[in-house]
Amino acid sequence: MTLKKASLLVIAVLLIDQWSKIYIKTNFLLDEEVFVWDWFRIHFIENEGMAWGVELPGAYGKLFLTLFRIVAVGGIAYWLYDAVKKQASSFMIVAVSLILAGAVGNIIDSVFYGVIFNESHHEVATLFSDQPYGSWFHGRVVDMFYFPIWKGYLPNWLPIWGGKYFTFFNAIFNVADAAISVGVGILIAFNKRAFKK
Repeated sequence: MTLKKASLLVIAVLLIDQWSKIYIKTNFLLDEEVFVWDWFRIHFIENEGMAWGVELPGAYGKLFLTLFRIVAVGGIAYWLYDAVKKQASSFMIVAVSLILAGAVGNIIDSVFYGVIFNESHHEVATLFSDQPYGSWFHGRVVDMFYFPIWKGYLPNWLPIWGGKYFTFFNAIFNVADAAISVGVGILIAFNKRAFKK
């Protein structure tokens, strides 16, 4: 696979990711939910920190996280360039391209969204607002895909979680997160083909 094709894949994922986030941000109130099916919903939330809503403490936690992500993206971009240069398998190049696109997609939110959108609390956000909600490198990542495939009480005989209410799958994510997950999944499921010499 050529670097041009890998770059086109990265750009395509980025465009879909950013289009979906901007659409949700400018058409939904925070926490608004639309049922597509009972097990698939569009639910608008904003993520302050890392995956699963984890936050780094302190005034500079978010800034550190964003800068770390940018450095990591530099490493992933080099990994992609090196894989293409060494004519690695298409599995490897597609996987790394998806991971890179997903990482860049969420970095765009973190770097720019705080200065181009106003708040989504009690109102639909405006793109290029003159009253932005944050500052550079302090934007919130937009998430929207929710798949609560099963909800119910777990059997009492289960250790630790027995008898507790449980939702599978409880995470809310975006296109960038999905791209990263698919990329990592390819590397795991097809590791012999991806990492072939």
